[in-house]
Amino acid sequence: MPADLRALLPGDDGYADETRTYNLRADVRPGVVIAAASAGDVQAAVRLAAARNAPIAAMATGHAVQPVPIGPDAVLVTTRAMRGVTVDAEARTAWIEAGVLWGQAVAEITKFGLAPLNGASPSVGAIGFVLAGGHSPTLGRAHGYAADHVHRIQVVTADGELRTVTAANDPELFFGLRGGKGNFGIVTAVEIALFPVTTLYGGSLIFPAASARTVLNAYRAWTETVPETMSSSAALLRLPDLPFLPEPLRGRQVVSIRLSCTDPAPAGAALIEPLRAAAAPLMDLVREMPYADCASIHSDPLDPAPVQERGGLLRELTAETVDALIAIAEAPAAAPDLVEIRHLGGAFAREPLVPNAISYRDAAFTIFMATIGAPDPAQTHAAQSAAMELLRPWCTGYTLLSFMADVDAVEQGYRPEVLRRLVALKRRVAPANLFRLNHNIRPDA
Repeated sequence: MPADLRALLPGDDGYADETRTYNLRADVRPGVVIAAASAGDVQAAVRLAAARNAPIAAMATGHAVQPVPIGPDAVLVTTRAMRGVTVDAEARTAWIEAGVLWGQAVAEITKFGLAPLNGASPSVGAIGFVLAGGHSPTLGRAHGYAADHVHRIQVVTADGELRTVTAANDPELFFGLRGGKGNFGIVTAVEIALFPVTTLYGGSLIFPAASARTVLNAYRAWTETVPETMSSSAALLRLPDLPFLPEPLRGRQVVSIRLSCTDPAPAGAALIEPLRAAAAPLMDLVREMPYADCASIHSDPLDPAPVQERGGLLRELTAETVDALIAIAEAPAAAPDLVEIRHLGGAFAREPLVPNAISYRDAAFTIFMATIGAPDPAQTHAAQSAAMELLRPWCTGYTLLSFMADVDAVEQGYRPEVLRRLVALKRRVAPANLFRLNHNIRPDA
């Protein structure tokens, strides 16, 4: 192993920092942590795990669901120190290393008058987001999933080799990495496409919960009319009574319509007028903004917390679906703090020029719910399961990999023919299932 490799054992100084997660419900207690500063460090970690026949996982932020514990038998690679972002403005591409967060990436890329297909939260790791598919709530309906716009991937495979994978040199591995997340190796960097977007007309319209049915039905009708330049979501929220929130929102239940339009402000304002007219908002935060401010649209919390979540996909949004969403948000026991739908369609529905593993392009909306704190995880799980059962008539049966909380539900992430293809790929590149601390695609399935 390299002499300068930073390896940490339980109890060592720095171990707690390297294993910290955004979602405090994650059980991360590896037997050894490799704090990687380079692709070479990742190679050393994979070779160590292979020599021990130990499972290995990679973590940049711990923001996403960790479906299985990372226990004392495991090797964990942390990539927080790998923070390089290189922009080629002429080619409209960016080379992003494994520890880069979207906040950093957006700040660097927008200096060149360009924008990536980024996530809602600036604290989300860019690489994990892209490998899971990458639903951009700002530009997604115009351009599709982030995984659709990857040019090349640098990955350490189970044999410890560092490979640069493209559609030309290994089409099957390139297919599986884009949507298969961490099943086929540890990705150390990706090259992504960028788009010439400098401003958005976006923000949130926040209404009292008493207006939820009227607002959501107006939103339902409105989404059937909008162009692909408009991306949006609707969220039913239970907000805490805390001083960092604006006074009109503290301790309230609200419905928030989040909007991102790449059209000029006058056209964007005309597009959202039906929503503004649906009911009297508590706050209207929609404005023309530089793309660098896009995180303000969702204003996701940045502080770590224990979060229990569940997700799925809806084939349609009807008046009855709206009633079900409101019933879930108003449930008397263990109601989620967040019930959110995101509008799909547009470029999300189109197959990319270079195929990948994303399998849910016929869905009309995502559905996602989260409970923060969850003092009784069993009760929260039961409540979220009941909520998903209530929504079953409108669900497609598939789930965005990023929001898949159930470790045994990997088949819900892929069409059967895609899953068979991924199993065959896993059998070729990682037959011992070294990368299994995830929504595991087993080589022996």
